[in-house]
Amino acid sequence: MDRTLSWTQIARLGLVQMCLGAVVVLTTSTLNRLMTVELSLPAVLPGLLVALHYGIQISRPAWGFRSDTRGNRTRFIVGGMAVLALGAFLAAVAVAVMGAAFWPGMVLSIAAYVLIGVGVGASGTSLLALVATATAPRRRAAAATITWLMMILGIAATAGTVGAVLDPYSPARLLVVVGIVTGGAVILTALAVWGIERRVTATPSDDRPMPLRQGLAEVWAEPQARDFTLFIFLSMVAYFLQELILEPYAGLVFGMTPGQSTQLSGVQHGGVFLGMLTVGIACTGLRLGSLRAWVMGGCVLSALALGFIAWLGLVGMDLMRPATFALGFGNGVFAVAAIGAMMALAGQGRQAREGTRMGLWGAAQALAAGFGGLLGAASADALRLVMADAPAFATVFLAEAFLFLVAALMAAQVVAGGAQRAQSQAVMAGE
Repeated sequence: MDRTLSWTQIARLGLVQMCLGAVVVLTTSTLNRLMTVELSLPAVLPGLLVALHYGIQISRPAWGFRSDTRGNRTRFIVGGMAVLALGAFLAAVAVAVMGAAFWPGMVLSIAAYVLIGVGVGASGTSLLALVATATAPRRRAAAATITWLMMILGIAATAGTVGAVLDPYSPARLLVVVGIVTGGAVILTALAVWGIERRVTATPSDDRPMPLRQGLAEVWAEPQARDFTLFIFLSMVAYFLQELILEPYAGLVFGMTPGQSTQLSGVQHGGVFLGMLTVGIACTGLRLGSLRAWVMGGCVLSALALGFIAWLGLVGMDLMRPATFALGFGNGVFAVAAIGAMMALAGQGRQAREGTRMGLWGAAQALAAGFGGLLGAASADALRLVMADAPAFATVFLAEAFLFLVAALMAAQVVAGGAQRAQSQAVMAGE
């Protein structure tokens, strides 16, 4: 009996990623804007709340370990989505409360963003562990592409739709809209995962009672898992360094209007989308290149694009749109190939620890996201105190490019073994 995911089942699990993206974007985009504009609160406040939800995701290894040892990842996927939905709805309630009473609303916001972090960690980690353990090796690149593109689709569709139906804004309308999105996400998640796990996976082989600390220590003792964790953290710091400074750079150095710089962000995400699609088609459909080669290529292309962006500011040449598209394309190639490699490597080492490894790498990614964005913004601000805008931003972009090149060298060592062995096994099995 074939116990691997079919294309239909992979697409169904992609719907869960779409729901995750749809709910999270409410907190990082819609509620962020409402607090900053409608409530006239400092922009740092929603920034700190978003950072809190990233920080809570350090719990990802614990959720992965629990889904490994207790079985029934479906329960963690659906339960985590329910917690995430509750947190997002309470965050919307908190925004409505803040308009009349700031401190009660603030306390509720903190509790809500803690729930958001817990929900994303539990649901997202268990979902990736299920995909990693049940996807045939030759389909992993495509599975990574499908799930991540669907997450981007969820983000884009929700941001656009919610933005349209919120006008004219009122707290009551906000609660109705958020309630529909969060409730729909829980229902769709439950329907999407229903019955998949019992068809493709067996009961975890390691059901001995074991403390969480011991389980994490066993995985951390595996050189490959530990090295890959460091690679994920370094590469994701590089990935997120420009997140908060690219649009300000376009405005300050090239004089772009807010609308033009926002369009630049759209160009970047278009490049990410095409980069992810390219890897999925090339690796799975055309069998071109290994995951290791695509990871390294994405890192190098991202570094070259960042170097070009830095140079444009220094010489005053406005080619930001093609340069930003190239950066997005390189980021997309790197990201989806790294996720595919992550799925391949999750099964290397001690059995029944796939979720723990995915959780460990997910925690590294979440911490890098928060740290990278903050480091990039703080570095640019500090450098602008002692030099002009163009060289200040250029210095940060070049530092980011250097980190991507280091990550490419690391990928040559940490991605090669497990990912290539998995591909070889797939070929030998005639898959």
